Amino acid sequence: MKKIVALLLAAAMAVSATACSGGGKDTSSAAAAGESSAAAQTSFKVSMVTDTGGVNDQSFNQSSWEGLQKLKEDTGADVSYSESKQESDYATNLDKAVDSGSDLVWGIGFAMGNAIENAAKANPDVQFAIVDNAYENETPANVTAVVFRAQEPSFLVGYIAAKTTKTDKVGYVGGIKSGVIDQFEFGYKAGVAYGAKELNKNIEVVAQYAESFGDSAKGKAIASKMFSGGCDIVFHAAGNVGTGVIEAAKEAKKFAIGVDRDQAYLAPEYVLTSALKLVNKATEEVSKEIMDGKKTGGTTISLGVSEDAAGIPAEHKLMGEETYKAAIDLQQQIKDNKIVPPASQEQYDEFVKALK
Repeated sequence: MKKIVALLLAAAMAVSATACSGGGKDTSSAAAAGESSAAAQTSFKVSMVTDTGGVNDQSFNQSSWEGLQKLKEDTGADVSYSESKQESDYATNLDKAVDSGSDLVWGIGFAMGNAIENAAKANPDVQFAIVDNAYENETPANVTAVVFRAQEPSFLVGYIAAKTTKTDKVGYVGGIKSGVIDQFEFGYKAGVAYGAKELNKNIEVVAQYAESFGDSAKGKAIASKMFSGGCDIVFHAAGNVGTGVIEAAKEAKKFAIGVDRDQAYLAPEYVLTSALKLVNKATEEVSKEIMDGKKTGGTTISLGVSEDAAGIPAEHKLMGEETYKAAIDLQQQIKDNKIVPPASQEQYDEFVKALK
């Protein structure tokens, strides 16, 4: 685990500065060391199964796949993916990945938690890994769980929204309600509340869920209604639904806030910032660890701002220097444990109460 965190530390700032695209060369010495031991294992096969957002969701499925493409570039590993159109595809796609001779199978998204657990129990000789899901009881011995403290970057973008809004009304669009997506919502709301307190004003947050991670048209419709209702900034944590949110922002000439990767490339003048999670580095480096024979199964890796595995992009022209520097100061306070962003309704209520 130390290697994974060290590699994330070394690469995080560079990845943030290059839009978290997963396409840049990793020049860290630690990564180079990993390459030398893993490069000969060209027969190692890694398969990835997406959730219903699909591999081109401009979000965490896409970033996960970019991490595996980088793995192939560095080590020669055989990598592939299967897209799930509906939840019933999860088990089928996982079975296909195992039957294809995969040494490691990734499931992307908390919704795949049960399917990954069942597949791991049925195939004890295959290694599995999952993004955005931690098991409440014991993690199966052949499963590596990777989770991100998404409330941390969400707090930062909420603060930026509070400092930027002109209407004092901002929005949040979630995908499917869950504990993971709660982290985004309540981290964001807490950041808005913190910024409002600093500015000595009230800022309203309107929240709605799309009950989907793939319906971009629904995301656009929800966000359009928010913009016409007075919101001038909308943050999404909704996979491919979020591309619709960004389209709505562009049409309304208002701001959207991206998620997981730097989504500014989708609408450079209308994506204010993004709440980054370096999912691409996690899939790449955990896979390298397993290729190298490390025993990562049965563990849960938690990553966030303190590990430099989450944050905001370096580009900040739309928010201005003052707001950016203030957000970076808050990021350091999160690292120093002076600010602990909430991840649930209960924690949020306590956080807001303490602000008063």
